[in-house]
Amino acid sequence: MTAQQTLAVRPPATWPMWALKVVAPLHVVALLFQAVAAGLLLSTPGGRALHMTTAVALLVIGIVHVVVAILVRWPGGEKATFILPAGILLVATVVQAILGVAGLKVLHVPLGVLMFHGGVEQLNRVMARQ
Repeated sequence: MTAQQTLAVRPPATWPMWALKVVAPLHVVALLFQAVAAGLLLSTPGGRALHMTTAVALLVIGIVHVVVAILVRWPGGEKATFILPAGILLVATVVQAILGVAGLKVLHVPLGVLMFHGGVEQLNRVMARQ
């Protein structure tokens, strides 16, 4: 197969894929900032408000991530490989909020670490896509 045939077979990059390439790194940065805010929660009096505010921002970014992943699949014509990880991250964010409000740090902290790992894995998949 020649290079021209390969380019002809590959679908053109669509705007939803470009949007996903913006949202996925933003999601990972938000997850990282949430961990920083958790550290501030432990060390400063206003840390709780910052941690809760960044949690809301993370939830909004998670919703946008899922919507864009769906748009990559249906109007964009790509495979559905990005929808499930985005959905899992969104569900994990909701569970994180519930665990945090309940004060279950023994589950809240490890789940946060797993979420960051999942976000990085999703980012790797998205950025590897042409």
